[in-house]
Amino acid sequence: MAIVKATKTPVRPAPISETSVFGWLQKNLFSSAFNTALTLFTLFVIYLTVSGVYGWGFVDATFEAENRRECYDNSLTGACWAGVIDWFDNIFYGRYPREEIWRINFGGLLLVLWMAPLWMSRVKGKILVGASVVVFYPFLAGYLFAGGDKGLFMQIMVSGAIVAFAINMANAVVSVLRNQGLDAFVIQSLGKNTAPDKTQRNILLLLTAVTFVAAFLWQLSWTATGVSWTKWGGLFLTLVISGIGIASALPGGIILALGRRSKLPIVRILSTGFIEVFRSVPLITVLFMATTMFPLFMPEGFVLNKLVQVIIAVVLFNACYMAETVRAGLQAIPKGQFEGAHTIGLGYWGTMGLIIMPQALKHMIPNIVGSFIGLLKDTTLVSIIGLFDILGMLRSISKDVPWLGLHKEPLVFGAILFFIICFAMSKYSRHLEVKLSAGRKH
Repeated sequence: MAIVKATKTPVRPAPISETSVFGWLQKNLFSSAFNTALTLFTLFVIYLTVSGVYGWGFVDATFEAENRRECYDNSLTGACWAGVIDWFDNIFYGRYPREEIWRINFGGLLLVLWMAPLWMSRVKGKILVGASVVVFYPFLAGYLFAGGDKGLFMQIMVSGAIVAFAINMANAVVSVLRNQGLDAFVIQSLGKNTAPDKTQRNILLLLTAVTFVAAFLWQLSWTATGVSWTKWGGLFLTLVISGIGIASALPGGIILALGRRSKLPIVRILSTGFIEVFRSVPLITVLFMATTMFPLFMPEGFVLNKLVQVIIAVVLFNACYMAETVRAGLQAIPKGQFEGAHTIGLGYWGTMGLIIMPQALKHMIPNIVGSFIGLLKDTTLVSIIGLFDILGMLRSISKDVPWLGLHKEPLVFGAILFFIICFAMSKYSRHLEVKLSAGRKH
């Protein structure tokens, strides 16, 4: 008797017929006389807007000119993009020395390579990858951007960053090619699979120490021309301030949120007071206070430049807002989760780190990303206190003699840049929600 195996025929979505399309249009856009009139009016407004913007921004626009007068000679009604193009380097890099711009580009490339394993499904130890970026990358990038002499602390942190980057890249390669972590691969290659865990750990620590010493000796020969922070500007400065703020605000917010929920009265009162003080004043006030008050609390002879003061103010301000987001997520976790964690013998930190916080952060993704987007846009306020971020550079175009009075085009270009960055962050957060099953995929 022959056995016939049933094969599954792939189910294909039914093609959308013209009838269903017209039915949808009639139901949603032309279901009544009022809806029909409203639809036609809206389409007319969209047509006027799109045609007007297209005509101003492309058809009648000027892309090549030496000054604003030439733009007017070419077209009185079109956009003068020549001024924006002429200021491209300033918009993206500020007044950073042109012969040293490669350092900014190289720093950005390092960040992309360092974080690339986070998007590779087969890579092991992604938490350590993210932690190494937050802890070490700012020091390596800081020296790369600022240059100058390295103190002993900076040499140690730069060496640590080199080791962390090398381990991260090696781990990514081994994970993709062999589907195992770097630590397991090293132990296997040395033939120490059967050795006790303590012996394996000591071997890995010894190899890491040797690599660190080699990196420390290597970086001693590095010399980078010093670039004053006053020359930093443009989109580069905006990303530096917002990047450090984003990387620091979430850990700071978690600490403050846990402090506010603490059973220790002193910790709870201090955390609550700190949060409420910063949340009760606008960011611009915090920035002004930081640039005027921080020097008063510093030891004699210790000077913080304005950029560091601004970064500290931005981090503290956004950490307080993030604390409330984290606290809301923690309160959404059922009490049974805490009780279950205590039942299996976990202490406070084990409960928070292994059970509660992962669940809370997963459900807080939209609010966290929303706060990050707000932080990115809020950094434009630093132009008011004398830092030439991207908004400061865009406003400076209109003060340049050849492009005197050119206001609209630079601001439109800046709006497009911010939209692209914020939209990308928003789409990635939605992807992360779906990947973590924190929301329904529509």
